Amino acid sequence: MEHLLYGAAYYEEYLPVDRLEKDVEMMKKAGINVVRIAESTWSTCEPQDGVFDFSHVERVLDAMEAAGISVIVGTPTYAVPTWMVKSYPEILAETKHGRGIYGPRQIMDITHPVYLFYAERVIRKLMEHTAHRACVIGFQVDNETKYYGTAGKNVQEGFVKYLREKFHDDLGALNRAFGLDYWSNRINAWEDFPDVRGTINGSLGAEFEKYQRTLVDRFLAWQAGIVEEYRRPGQFITHNFDFEWRDHSFGVQPSVNHFHAARPLTIAGVDIYHPSQSRLTGRELAFGGDMTRSLKGGNYLVIETEAQGFPQWTPYPGQLRLQAYSHLASGSNSVMYWHWHSLHNACETYWKGILSHDFQENAVYREAMQIGQEFAKHSDRLVNLKKENRIAILVSNEALTALEWFPIAGTPVGSVRYNDVVRWLYDGLYRLNLECDFVYPDSENLEDYDWILVPALYAAPEALLRRLNRYVENGGQLLVTFKSAFADENVKVSHELQPHILKDCLGVVYQQFTYPENVLLSGEIFGGSEEERQAEVFMELLQPQGAAVLASYEHPAWSGYAAVTEHTFGKGTALYVGCKTSDAVLDKILLRCAANAGISLEENRWPVTVRKGVNQKGEKIRYYLNYSPEVQRVPAHPAGEEILEEKQYREDETMELQPWGVAILIETT
Repeated sequence: MEHLLYGAAYYEEYLPVDRLEKDVEMMKKAGINVVRIAESTWSTCEPQDGVFDFSHVERVLDAMEAAGISVIVGTPTYAVPTWMVKSYPEILAETKHGRGIYGPRQIMDITHPVYLFYAERVIRKLMEHTAHRACVIGFQVDNETKYYGTAGKNVQEGFVKYLREKFHDDLGALNRAFGLDYWSNRINAWEDFPDVRGTINGSLGAEFEKYQRTLVDRFLAWQAGIVEEYRRPGQFITHNFDFEWRDHSFGVQPSVNHFHAARPLTIAGVDIYHPSQSRLTGRELAFGGDMTRSLKGGNYLVIETEAQGFPQWTPYPGQLRLQAYSHLASGSNSVMYWHWHSLHNACETYWKGILSHDFQENAVYREAMQIGQEFAKHSDRLVNLKKENRIAILVSNEALTALEWFPIAGTPVGSVRYNDVVRWLYDGLYRLNLECDFVYPDSENLEDYDWILVPALYAAPEALLRRLNRYVENGGQLLVTFKSAFADENVKVSHELQPHILKDCLGVVYQQFTYPENVLLSGEIFGGSEEERQAEVFMELLQPQGAAVLASYEHPAWSGYAAVTEHTFGKGTALYVGCKTSDAVLDKILLRCAANAGISLEENRWPVTVRKGVNQKGEKIRYYLNYSPEVQRVPAHPAGEEILEEKQYREDETMELQPWGVAILIETT
């Protein structure tokens, strides 16, 4: 990118009055230099079959081009028009709950040939009207794409074909791999293949979900291929990935393998939404940014994030600015809000944009204006931030799916799912200001990292487990949690001692597991209150096989078993955590692993978040982000120029971070 992108989604089609000229004026005043358009309005662009009207699109393009504001054009394929469903109701996805009813977005079968015919036609027409325009800098293909549960006849036929290729037409191999003899689920002829929506077999069900994720890969690659025919040199192709939703962006997206789906894009994009006000921690911003940066190993775009959003997200003064710089600190080259103006109709009426329903300047607009001015002033030093992290977290869609079929725990003592374990580890690193990347089972760069964390890798191919053994043997530091290396890639549980294959590098085995009830952890490095030492939700009864015991269970029945172990294997060290611990205990584990890996620690801890990198001028840059309502005093380390205040700081001179404040230090060379 030549400069930082700062902007918002803009829907002139939704406005109750004609105010395009006024909006452009206010955008310019606020430093907005990019808008995203068109991705939500297929029915406006094509009001009837084959009748096209791009007047709204062209009107906005004309206005933005005249104002010097760039435009990202979104393909409008994620919300289908009424005429299409009226004529072809079969394009609505048939899920395990039956066929959908028209109304919501994202209810179509993304594999249906009729839908694809019309989608391609509208994309090409849109490209013809936009790709040549000077203000258009890139294209977003579709919007937060998933497979939407589609499982109709054509999808299931495709799945059978996929299985025939995977198992080389050998039904016996399929039955053995998935254990289909159970409850007479065995399939003895391909033409007898049952409707997968009713399966009780976790292996078959998880494989179907894996296949459904590939539909997203193909759909986005197909759209990117069409756009590629029209785009000019320098125009990018992106997509706005999202995450598992728990009232905000939370964890690995169950319905999309981001690592695979991002391959046809020229730059990865993301939508990140998060709690605000007193619940603003920065964790979701950092997590979403680190995941997205890792997809293509470089800078990315924040395509949607909140300005006001829901009433409970209305930001305190200073928080909008803090959030904006937090995105840049993770390597984003943009901050774009959903959206510019609040809506006056429909289900997102109270998901408010920069402007409220009255369209007047407000506190959020004025803070956005400050951000826009600062971005413009410092863009050449903040754009294209490069990060080289020594820590990575290995995440797996296959493990996530398998643990939805076979949950870790869901009892009166608590509940924990795959993304809870991922976030448990990530949030611990975040608290300690240990920055990380994310890697996937088929990532080629595992060996580039000094320390890899492996959360709940329940289902994994043997090749990956052996690769992790070699990683440790060759000098890597590995941290593995409970529920790892239990089943193969077909979700078939190993018949050997657990953890399968990884017991070599971990130096530990177990045969039993249970839910902890009044179980404490005891060990030399795990002192603290009883509350801190509680084993939580799930526990494995570990038996060391050469590993040192760092923590045992303090309980009349379980005192003979280890809870946390550490094992030297070859040149490296592997640490195994057999139960979910408190955050206080996890912090001690993470600090030990960091020391083993030779990774130096920041002297600051959350709520002061420190993020580092090198800018395009080769300058070392450090972001200090205060996620608290109190003034925080931190030492400048090393000496440098704080560019927002334009002030020089000596080594260890105190910097004052205002409540929800930011400092950006450029190291003095």
